[in-house]
Amino acid sequence: MTEIASTARPKRPEFRNINALKDLPTYRMAPAAWVSILHRISGFIMFLLMPFIIWMFDTSVSSEISFAKFKNVFNLGAGFVPGFFFKLVALALIWAYLHHFIAGLRHLWMDTSHDAVTKEFGASSAKFTLALSIGLTIVLAAKLFGLY
Repeated sequence: MTEIASTARPKRPEFRNINALKDLPTYRMAPAAWVSILHRISGFIMFLLMPFIIWMFDTSVSSEISFAKFKNVFNLGAGFVPGFFFKLVALALIWAYLHHFIAGLRHLWMDTSHDAVTKEFGASSAKFTLALSIGLTIVLAAKLFGLY
């Protein structure tokens, strides 16, 4: 046997059982992991809110009377649900769309460019994706809630 093969290597640690209450709160995920998870969550939110999207589109373009009703729902509410709640749902939808779109562009760029598949680009583009989607959501939230 050669000398390299005969030298004993130190035993690598084995992690078989993960305690969700002890290990997961202390685990620090990379920004790319957050973007990946939020990309899936935003897709699910858009899928879940599809009836709301269809209702908003149908009500806003049917006629002037239905558009006035649409505006009243967002300003005054409908039934026992206040208008503020509808604005929050619309804001969640805005964030989901913006994040999903920007993260999708990021993934497309990484699929088409071999230079983009590096740890550094993954981290920087993930931070850019998070900052841009949250920043645009804040700007549109200010418009939605009438701050400008």
